[in-house]
Amino acid sequence: MLQTPHQSLQAAVPTPRAPARDDDAGPWHADAVCHRDEAGLFFAPSKEPTAARLAREQAAKRVCARCPVLVECREHALLQPEPYGVWGGLTAAERRVVLARRRRSAAAAAESAAPVRRIA
Repeated sequence: MLQTPHQSLQAAVPTPRAPARDDDAGPWHADAVCHRDEAGLFFAPSKEPTAARLAREQAAKRVCARCPVLVECREHALLQPEPYGVWGGLTAAERRVVLARRRRSAAAAAESAAPVRRIA
């Protein structure tokens, strides 16, 4: 059975369908480096002290930095959106910032594409 990264912590939650890769070599998460790592590195235990959380997140980001599917993982986490953990080298807070920037960009693009109305 193929497990997605971090699946052990998500057993009670339905697993989202992973996007297909362009080369049809299988789902992107099969190539994820974190697939072999402990999920605890990517998700915070309850009541984790701030210093421990920051150190754990940096360690998780180092794993992500060497991952061949970092972009696919990040896009998955942004499209779902994944509310917890480190995905694609970004924490949940960092993903919220990226999503807010994307929404602002999309709104600005829509506004600039709207026809200009002239008042007679």
